[in-house]
Amino acid sequence: MRVRLADIATRARVSEATVSRVLNNKPGVSEANRKAILKTMEMLGYERPERMRTRNTGLVGLIVPELTNPIFPLIAQVIETELADKGFTSVLCTQTPGGVHEDEYVRMLLERNVSGIVFVSGLHANTDTDPGRYVDLRRRGMPIVLVNGFLPDVDAPFLSTDDAAGVGLAVAHLAGLGHRMIGLATGPERYVPVQRKLAGFKAAYRVHVDPGVDPGVLDALTEFTVFSVDGGEEATLALVDRGATAVICGSDVMAFGAIRAGRRLGLQLPADLSIIGSDGVPLGEFSEPALTTIRSPAEEIAAAAARALLDEMAGHPATRAEYMFRSQLVVRGSTAPPGDRARVSRPPRAPGPTPWP
Repeated sequence: MRVRLADIATRARVSEATVSRVLNNKPGVSEANRKAILKTMEMLGYERPERMRTRNTGLVGLIVPELTNPIFPLIAQVIETELADKGFTSVLCTQTPGGVHEDEYVRMLLERNVSGIVFVSGLHANTDTDPGRYVDLRRRGMPIVLVNGFLPDVDAPFLSTDDAAGVGLAVAHLAGLGHRMIGLATGPERYVPVQRKLAGFKAAYRVHVDPGVDPGVLDALTEFTVFSVDGGEEATLALVDRGATAVICGSDVMAFGAIRAGRRLGLQLPADLSIIGSDGVPLGEFSEPALTTIRSPAEEIAAAAARALLDEMAGHPATRAEYMFRSQLVVRGSTAPPGDRARVSRPPRAPGPTPWP
């Protein structure tokens, strides 16, 4: 026998108008009445309309990169907490090299009828990616928010660290200490944050070190690698070979590798080699030496991303723009004026392919 609105209203002890509001995602219904209506619908076998199946489940997808970089668990935790305060449960999807692809995660999240998705440093940060995957989500009416990356053709809010300005602070600090051979070790160039770091590095070098620097010198002072300890180590070895007395790393994790490279070369840190990280993870305070870093306002970005998604899901779209958050340079013990470093022979690399292009 077909279930009518009147049957649901009678069993839930509400009016038919209230049932209709819930079915059509309209405001003006208390949370207690909404839950009672949904429970009654389940009991009576009433099949929810498609719009309800994709909006009122209380689940939100959160897609982040691998969790070995401490900055990503921090971002995930803040987003999860903010959403939980509003009654939403986050479905955490982590990506690892060779693991589940972002598109597959999205497919699984859609099957679970999530109410929205937050992408952190995902494919939207890759300039080689097809923005169509995000355009399709928006055409379906799926609320999405994207962190650390930008695609101008996607109808969604973006939130990012001002990477160019952050690297500029680092270059100015090192130049003020007297460094002129400043290297940049960062991730693959196809990523938006990397491109912005590179642009900020070159601009700041011309302002604070040498206005007439040859572009080839800046190219030689830049190493693109992977965002890992090993990547930071190998990139630093290459940059020191080229005469760098200071290295700015694309992440704190890479900076830990840079410190390891300095030890491997027998250098005194920071007397022989100054190192600056990026992100500002708490572990940097306890490295030896304590790491000078470009601290990203990760918690503020994560909280803003959660609020933006909540607004999107409530039908109050955020401004279609990229919100940029300024970094702060935290000066600790890993930077100092350049010393008269004795030439140190570079030990041979272990056999096998190197992890940078």
